[in-house]
Amino acid sequence: MPAKTKTDLGLITIDDNVIATLAGLSAMESYGIVGMASKNATDGLFELLKWDYLSKGIRVASKDNILTIDLHVILEYGVKISVVAQNIIERVKFSVEKITGIKVDKINIHVQGIRVEK
Repeated sequence: MPAKTKTDLGLITIDDNVIATLAGLSAMESYGIVGMASKNATDGLFELLKWDYLSKGIRVASKDNILTIDLHVILEYGVKISVVAQNIIERVKFSVEKITGIKVDKINIHVQGIRVEK
């Protein structure tokens, strides 16, 4: 369900895919993240998504114009997962709220894999 912002001049509707893309781009700026993982893995294998498909690893839910965002990520080997996850949460929350003006209630990080970077 798209998020909505009401202004004096009218209603602004922001599609979930736009919010997912914003969240993905913000998350990718964080140290320790290799990429987004496909959120629909039927056989337990997760695909590292290319830049054009970042939103496929993100689920956005809007209830009463408050957002919950789930990010499925692949992290770099050797990083402290809790620190990287907290950094992603803070960065995504700040960016999405600043750009859209819509409150983010929860951001859930699902670490789907670890990769060794060359």
